[in-house]
Amino acid sequence: MRLFTPQTLIFVLLDVGAAAEISTAQRRSIVRSFNPHRNASSATTPLQVGNGNFAFGADVTGLQTFSNFAVESSWAWHNFSLPTTTGQTSPSDFTGLDWWTHDRLVNYDMPNPAEEDISNWLIENPQRLSIANIGLHFPGQNVTENDFLYKSQELDIWEGTIQSSFDYNGSKVSVQVWCHPADPVVGIQIKSDLLISGDMGVFFDFPISDTIKFDAPYVGVWNDTTNSTVRMQSTPEMASFEHLLDSDINRLGVKWNAEGSVSGPLAGTNRFILTPTGSNTLQLVADFQPASSTHYNFPAFESIGVASREWWENYWTSGGFIDLSATDNVNATELQRRIILSQYLVAVNEASYNPPQESGLVNNGWYGKFHLEMFLWHSLQFARWGHYDLLARSAPGTYQRFLQSSIDRATAQGYEGARWGKMTDPTGRSAPGEINALLIWQQPHVMHFAEYVYRAFPNQDTLQEWDEVVTATADFMASYAWWNETTKLYDLGPPMYPVSENTSPNSTINPTFELAYWRFGLDVAIQWKERQHVSVPEKWMTVRDNLAPLPIIDDAYAVYEGIPDMWKANSTTVQDHPAMIGIYGLLPPPSTGAPLNLTTMRHTAELIKELWDLGDSYGWDFSMLAMNSLRLGDLDQAIAYLLDPYYVFDDAGYAEGGVRVPTPYMPDAGGLLLATAMMAGGWDGDEGPHFPEDWNVTVEGFSPSL
Repeated sequence: MRLFTPQTLIFVLLDVGAAAEISTAQRRSIVRSFNPHRNASSATTPLQVGNGNFAFGADVTGLQTFSNFAVESSWAWHNFSLPTTTGQTSPSDFTGLDWWTHDRLVNYDMPNPAEEDISNWLIENPQRLSIANIGLHFPGQNVTENDFLYKSQELDIWEGTIQSSFDYNGSKVSVQVWCHPADPVVGIQIKSDLLISGDMGVFFDFPISDTIKFDAPYVGVWNDTTNSTVRMQSTPEMASFEHLLDSDINRLGVKWNAEGSVSGPLAGTNRFILTPTGSNTLQLVADFQPASSTHYNFPAFESIGVASREWWENYWTSGGFIDLSATDNVNATELQRRIILSQYLVAVNEASYNPPQESGLVNNGWYGKFHLEMFLWHSLQFARWGHYDLLARSAPGTYQRFLQSSIDRATAQGYEGARWGKMTDPTGRSAPGEINALLIWQQPHVMHFAEYVYRAFPNQDTLQEWDEVVTATADFMASYAWWNETTKLYDLGPPMYPVSENTSPNSTINPTFELAYWRFGLDVAIQWKERQHVSVPEKWMTVRDNLAPLPIIDDAYAVYEGIPDMWKANSTTVQDHPAMIGIYGLLPPPSTGAPLNLTTMRHTAELIKELWDLGDSYGWDFSMLAMNSLRLGDLDQAIAYLLDPYYVFDDAGYAEGGVRVPTPYMPDAGGLLLATAMMAGGWDGDEGPHFPEDWNVTVEGFSPSL
C-alpha cells in the first residue's frame, strides 16, 4: 500500500473583478517567466521537485553531487535510543511540572529539572530524517563544482522538472529530474559520454541523524556510520538499500535502463557507487520508501514526466490566479514573482497529510517537527487559492488524528474538550517546553479552517466532517476562560504566552489578539450548531458574551491587559509579533459584542509603523500587517509591507528566515499568499480586487475573505 494517493481535485472558481478570462497559454507564459535559473549552487536553498509529502532538493548538477541538500518526506523520522542513566526508560516516565493556575495546580508538559534526560529526549525526538542523497561520482578524481564550465540550471515550475547542464573535461553533461506527483519516486536522466568512458557514475549515500535544533542548510551527518548500517542487494539493472539507523529503517530502490554494477560502501561511509556500462544515456528511477512498504514502484522514466506535467498544469490552471504582467512597475513584477514562486513552493513543501514544518521539506527547523499555531499560516492559503484538495490532505484529518491525545491533555489539566498542542510530532505528542505548554492561540485555528471550507462547500457533509473537532475545541475554549469574580468577566490567563511569546507568563492576562480570536472561534462554533439545528452549549454563549474587553493603552490596542511600558520606543513591548494588528486583518471584525473601534485600530497601526522593531519580527508579520492595511484602506502601505526590506524572498522564491530562524521560513510564503488573495478577492462587504489604480490587473478564482 502506498502512503498517499492522488486526491480528488475539487476547486471553487469565482471570477472576481476579472476583465477577461486568463487563458492557459497566458498562465503558462507568466508562470514560466519566473522559472529560477542558476549558474552555481546556492549556499542555503536547493531547487526542488516534489509533491507535498516528498521533496528532492538539488544543487546545480540537478542532484546532491556537491551539496547535501535534503530528500525529505512526511514519514521519514528517527528516534535516538531513550536515555537510561536515570532509570527513565519510556516517554510515559516524563511527569512535567505543576504550575499554579487560578488557585489550583495544573500539570504542564514542561521540562522538569529532575527529569532532564527524558525531557531533552522528548524535545529532540523524533527528528525528521533526510532519507538519502543521489549524486554524480567521478572515480579517482577530487572534483569540485569549480571544475565545471558553462554551468546552467533551470527549474521549470509549470511542469515540475529541473534541467541542469555543464561541461567537464571537454564533455557535456546534462541532467533532468522529475518527481512523481503522488508517490515518493524520482526520475533522473543523465546524458554524457563520460558514462561510456567510465569517468562518471552515480552515488547513493545515507546520512545519520543528529540532534541539532535548526539543522540547515543540510540535514544529518555524512561520512559517519555510527549506529547505522545499510544493507544492499543488486542485479545488473537495479539495487535495493535498507538503511538501519538505530531501530528505524528506510528503504531506497533504484532501477536503471542499462546494465551496471553497484559497489560499496566506501570505507567509513554509507556511500555506494553505480557504474553503468554501454550507453551515454542513463535513466534512473528511484523509489524512497519506509520499512512498512511491501514493494518498490518503478514506473517508466517517461511516465513520471507525463504525470508531473499533467499534475502541475492542472494545479496552475485550476486554482486562483493573479495576472500583473501588463503592469509596467517594478513593485508589481516583484510581487508577481513572489506570488508565483510561493505557489510552487507551497505545493512541493506544504501539501502533506501532516501540518508542514517551518522549513518545509528543505531542511529541519525545531528538529523537523511542526507547530500547530503555524498550521494556519502554512495551509489556509490553499483554501484561499481554490486548492481545497491540497488542504484536505491535512485538515481536518490532523485534528481528527490528534483529537484523543488533545482531549487527554485537557482532561489531565482539569479542562473540558480538546487542548491542541504546539511543537508536535506525527503522533500528536507536544514537545515539552514552557512556551509549548502555555501558548493558546492555536486553538481557534480549527474554526478558521472549518469556516472557509463551509463557505466553499455549505452542506451537511462539511458540517458533520468538522463537527467533532469544532465541538471539542469550543468546549476547551469555554472551559479555559476563567470567571473573574471582581470584574464579572471571563479572563484568558495567566499563566499563558500570547502570540509574541516574549512576555512573563504569570502576568500575561487578556491579550488582545487571543481575546478577539476566542470570540471569533466561539462565534463560528455557535453558528456551526445552529446550521445543524441542534442546541448550542450554554457555556459557549455565556463565555463569548462575557469575555473581557480588548485592552487599550494610550488609545491603541495593547499586547495584553495592564502591560507596562506599552508603546515605549526600544522596549520589549514593541518587539516580536505585533499580533494586535491581526484582529482586523487576519480576523474579520467581530460579528457579536461591541464593534471594533476603528479609530483605535488606525492609531494602533500608526504606532506599529512608527515604533515596532520589525527587524526582530518574523516574515508572516508583514502579511498580517498588510491585511490590516488593506482593511483600513491604505493600499500603498499594504504593498509596502509585502515588499518590506525585512521580508526577503531569494532567487528561487524561498522566504529567508532572517536573524532568528534558518532559511527557508515557509509560513512567510503562506502569509504572502493569504494577503494577496485578500487583495484579489477582497473581504465580506468590500469585494476586490484591491490593487493600485495605475496597475493593470486581472484576477480569477477568488472569493472574499471573512
